[in-house]
This record gives sequence, structure tokens and C-alpha cells, in this order.
Amino acid sequence: MTTPASNPTLASQIFSRNMLICVFTGFSSGLPLFVLLQMLPVWLTDKGLSVELIGVVTGVTLPYGLKFLWAPLLDRYFPNFLGRRRSWLLISQIILLILLYAISQFDPSSQLTIVANIAFLIAFFSATQDIVLDAYRREILTDKELGLGNTIHINAYRVAGLIPGGLSLYLATRLPWETVFLLTALCMLFGLFMTLFLAKEPKIAVQDRDKPFYLA
Repeated sequence: MTTPASNPTLASQIFSRNMLICVFTGFSSGLPLFVLLQMLPVWLTDKGLSVELIGVVTGVTLPYGLKFLWAPLLDRYFPNFLGRRRSWLLISQIILLILLYAISQFDPSSQLTIVANIAFLIAFFSATQDIVLDAYRREILTDKELGLGNTIHINAYRVAGLIPGGLSLYLATRLPWETVFLLTALCMLFGLFMTLFLAKEPKIAVQDRDKPFYLA
């Protein structure tokens, strides 16, 4: 006879700790990207930049397509204060929170190079966060949970787009852009909450030849 524990209901799977974590991973992953794709072009347009310059600045999303280049390094080398995954998550999320606000402190009409460099760093650390989130999600989910977990992650990812692509743009009609960027950046606190209080470091067996190198 199949027991309820071995055959959990869909409701019990959805309202579980792992699926709640997938909501946070999707939201944290989507927010920085949609800032670059939706919020940044509107801000640059409002500051009087041409379409050509806006296209150049928003083209800094290249790191998302190249993240496979440094993904193995994040797996092998990490600061050992929260573990392999959570350490990199905390670092990338704090940096993203700072950068998402810092970019608003420069005038793109006269300091476009600085703005473009910060946008590139946002893309780089967002891609870095994605690498770790994908690995973490795969490690905490069982094979049976993976399909549901990925679905929840993707939908939360899309919901994140409503912040910079909707709410933030509405607030920009009533508040200074610096305040709007600050409020948007503070949404990264959801990811920090997950990393510090909700997520637990997965217990993964590591062979001797694959032992990680702890950063001092």
C-alpha cells in the first residue's frame, strides 16, 4: 500500500519549504535582468539619450550568454562562511543591491561610460547569481520536485518583471529617479532574506579530486 508520505499530494508539494525557496530564487533572478531590459532604457530616454546610445548601454547583457565561462570557478572556489552556494549568493545579492542604486547616482548624459560600466557589472553579478541559484535549486530538489520547482521559479521570474517594468516606472512619474532606483534595489532584500534565513546549504558529497578550494 502506498503511504501518503511516499505519495504526497500536489498541494503538499506546492506549499513546501523547497517550493517557497523557488519563489524567492525566481524573483531574485529576474529582478536585475528586467531592470536592465525595461527600467534602464526608460531612464536613459528620460535623460535625453539617443536610441543608438541606449542600444549600446542595454547591450551590456552579454554576461548572461557567457556565464558558462566562470560557472566552474564558482563551483570549485568559494569563501567558506556560509557554504559553497549561500556564500556566493550573499556576495552577489549584496553587490547587486548596491549597484542597482549606485547607477542612479550618475548622470548618463555626461557620465555615460560610468553608467555603462555599472550596467555591465549588474549584468555580470546577476549572471553570477543565476549560476548559483540554478545549482542550488537542482541540489535541494529531488527528481520528482524538479519539474514543479522549475515551473514555480520561472513564474516568479516573470512576476519579478512587474517591478522594474511596471511599478517602478509608475513611481518614476511621481518620485525622483534616485528614489525609484533605491526602492527597486531594496527588492533584492527578498533574496537576501532567502539566503540568510530560509535557504540551507545542501549536503553534497565531494570526491577528493573535486574538493573545493576555500578562499581565505
